[in-house]
Amino acid sequence: MKKQAKRITKPEPIHWRLKLVVFVVFVVFGSLVARAAYIQVIEPGRLRHESDMRTLRTTSNEVQRGLITDRNGEMLAVSVPVRAVYADPKVVFDEDGFKDMRRWQALADVLHEPMEDLLARVRDNPKKRFTYLKRQITPEVANYISQLKLPGIYLKAESRRYYPTGEITAQLVGITNIDDVGIEGLENTYDSWLTGTPSKQKVRKSRDGSVVEALDIIQEGESPNDLVLSIDQRIQQLAYRELKRATEMYQATSASLVMIDVRTGEVLAMANTPSYNPNSREQLQSYRMRNRALVDAYEPGSTVKPFVVAAALQAGIVKPDDRVDTSPGWMRIGGQQVRDSRNYGDMTLAMILKKSSNMGISKLALEMPIQQLLGTYQSLGLGNYTGINMTGESPGLVPERHRWSDFERATLAFGYGLTATPLQLARMYAALGSGGIVYPTSIFKLKQAPEGTRVLSEAVAKDVLKMLVGVTEEGGTGTKAHIDGYPVAGKSGTSRKAVAGGYGDDYVALFAGVAPANDPRLALVVVVNEPKGDHYYGGDVSGPVFGKVMSGALQMLNVEPASTRELVQLAGTPGGQQ
Repeated sequence: MKKQAKRITKPEPIHWRLKLVVFVVFVVFGSLVARAAYIQVIEPGRLRHESDMRTLRTTSNEVQRGLITDRNGEMLAVSVPVRAVYADPKVVFDEDGFKDMRRWQALADVLHEPMEDLLARVRDNPKKRFTYLKRQITPEVANYISQLKLPGIYLKAESRRYYPTGEITAQLVGITNIDDVGIEGLENTYDSWLTGTPSKQKVRKSRDGSVVEALDIIQEGESPNDLVLSIDQRIQQLAYRELKRATEMYQATSASLVMIDVRTGEVLAMANTPSYNPNSREQLQSYRMRNRALVDAYEPGSTVKPFVVAAALQAGIVKPDDRVDTSPGWMRIGGQQVRDSRNYGDMTLAMILKKSSNMGISKLALEMPIQQLLGTYQSLGLGNYTGINMTGESPGLVPERHRWSDFERATLAFGYGLTATPLQLARMYAALGSGGIVYPTSIFKLKQAPEGTRVLSEAVAKDVLKMLVGVTEEGGTGTKAHIDGYPVAGKSGTSRKAVAGGYGDDYVALFAGVAPANDPRLALVVVVNEPKGDHYYGGDVSGPVFGKVMSGALQMLNVEPASTRELVQLAGTPGGQQ
């Protein structure tokens, strides 16, 4: 059988199918081009906006508060890094974050919180995006929490204030709240200075939160500033220790102490009792947080008598060697009686101060115009602010009247009828030590001494200072404030506390003075409020604190003791003998 050859034929294209495919390709391509043109040319903003919504973020850098240090660089307040743990409830629910309750129990244990409370904060609102679980936790605790790997639980950096000196400087330095905002003391007064401002920057972030592009700076930040205080922490620690000991020994309600450098007006120590631990915020009590040294004002008692003598000398009413007759030891003024503990007879000005004679000081006050005495008080800073610029400072009270009875003038001379803070008293005694010049009080370390205001002649200030040396020598009312080798010019004071309708049975014990009297460096005031027991006089209660603190401070500052020659010169006080 003969095989027939097969004819190979080429397939003929189906023209309508080809045309359809080409048409579809052109339509798709044209659509893509049209869509791209629409997006890029006609309406480019919408998708760009959508993209920005997902990738653009504003970030800010973490700015910690500035440091607070004493004059020698000793840390008084410092910020330490801590973390905050928070939850995103929506993420917790979306990622089934409650499936392993053992991890939640571990979280509750390390945070010292009941697990039911933590779960309630997350479960109450499943769509909520943020809720704090615990703030200001330590880095160690934060590291443990991160290892738990709980869905929707995150950590956030923040800072916490730490106070190395604790209760010693608590009322002065103050504290911040949990948001690192100052609420007491210098932390509050200079909050904006210490805080600074964080810078804000617009960045583009990837899906995992990493910054891929820094775009623009929205706000330039300001660096926080430090505070360098005039306080000498060595003296502050000594002052607080002795003040606390006296408060406990005499079961006093409170006590305050202020030390000032007479040459500059800088505050070297400012202590109060009772105090508190600023590093432990549980059970804070407001009465412990008050800086009584500049907030509480008391009737200063006999501590103002030296300034009555200064006013009389300044007005030329008496001379340093004049005598005042105080016989028979008492007198009646306007139906009221002024008396001494005994009849001292004729007294020099120095003896009036040494024995703290109410009779002698009242006679001096009655011999001068009332405006002369009030003017001296006010020029020395009574009834006005000291210039320390701290929140809560009291100006005290010096009454202003058109008419004064003789008895009111007399009581004004021995410290009743007016009020002063411990800080004001310290400033007044610093003026005596500086030769009659009042300096603005500073809580900050100064680069150079400020310009002061002369309120007493140098001769008057020196004469009064020499007279006050006898107060701490044998026979004076302040012998317990005596310091071997350093002549002390001081004055004790004891005032009864006013109550409704008169005066009660509580006292304020004060001692104020300057040392060394031959070359004054420091002024110190100690006030003990409501001491209990048989001892309540300023010389007995506050005098020993003055002596110990002043002695320690002079040695810390390397002040040379007085020479024998200088001691002899001070002993030759005008009118110093009875």
